[in-house]
Amino acid sequence: MQKGYLLLEDGTIYEGTLFGAAGSPVGEVVFNTGMTGYQETLTDPSYYGQIVVMTYPLIGNYGFNEDDGQSIAPMVKGFIIREGCDSFSNWRGSESLEDYFFRQGLTGLMDVDTRALTRHLRTKGTLRGKIISGAAEDSLTGSTEQIAGMKEIKKFSNRDAVLKVTTPGPYKINPHLYNVAVLDFGIKKHILESMTERNMILNVFPATATAEEILASKPDGLFLSNGPGDPDELEEIVAQVQLMVGELPIFGICLGHQILAHALGGKTRKMKFGHRGSNHPVKDLENNRVRITSQNHGYEVVEESLDKEKIVVTHINVNDGTVEGIRHTMLPLFSVQYHPEASPGPGDSAYLFDRFNTMMKDFKEKK
Repeated sequence: MQKGYLLLEDGTIYEGTLFGAAGSPVGEVVFNTGMTGYQETLTDPSYYGQIVVMTYPLIGNYGFNEDDGQSIAPMVKGFIIREGCDSFSNWRGSESLEDYFFRQGLTGLMDVDTRALTRHLRTKGTLRGKIISGAAEDSLTGSTEQIAGMKEIKKFSNRDAVLKVTTPGPYKINPHLYNVAVLDFGIKKHILESMTERNMILNVFPATATAEEILASKPDGLFLSNGPGDPDELEEIVAQVQLMVGELPIFGICLGHQILAHALGGKTRKMKFGHRGSNHPVKDLENNRVRITSQNHGYEVVEESLDKEKIVVTHINVNDGTVEGIRHTMLPLFSVQYHPEASPGPGDSAYLFDRFNTMMKDFKEKK
């Protein structure tokens, strides 16, 4: 096993042991607090361009399987863990941590003090970083600006992330009830499954699709998916969504929630270190219930930017009070920041997909 390092843009260095494929990935370093779900994390398109730190200390103990991936390939740039377990024990497991990383061409770093690293990220906020092999140890000396690799780290940008993870062309998933247009900003497989289980016909469009193209499919509703990156950079997508507001029911999740807020005149801002993990408590203000949710986002909707006469905040994060859900007071549209398909509760938030079905039914009957 070869020694390796994580170099952060502020000059901080964490030592560990490399595993998986050889490489020197650069990306945003973020942390995930989930105790399980490492395969889903690795394959979630919302993590595109990021080096993910897992706060749970043991990763790989139940292996990898063919069913839990959320996309056709891993989306993270790198993976940081405390301890890797290569002898997995689960009846669904078919591949070990090391074998999976080699096969997928992923670079990881284990034996890292992830507690100290997470505390650093909580204090400093999200930082860019690079995984470096032990062979380059001599290059990690000198001032912050002189350290080899620092220029590459500071040049890193995750712009156009949505365009890199969206579907290259439209496709259809075809049960038999309501015809839903899905805008794919980096959609997770389990979201598609949650809708097909409720008999929705899904016409999946790339993020670059126009309102004219989407409305031409005569949908009963529009779904805005999760995805990576900064919603402020998606002005053209927001403009197309604006053209469909009021034309049909709309449901947004994660990045889709942020895009819908922009389309309604709201704003978003970058969070200090974001919410990532499967254990975030969210209060449903309309039902006065707290639900345990799965989240993965680094931006938040700014509550003060919302038109309170037209938009109601329906959910807030119990930990920090950030906006987790909105709905329109007159139009058939709503969105949530978290992932109801991930079911960490385990079924706390599945009702949102049923609400979307009901909304489409009511809208259809009124037309």
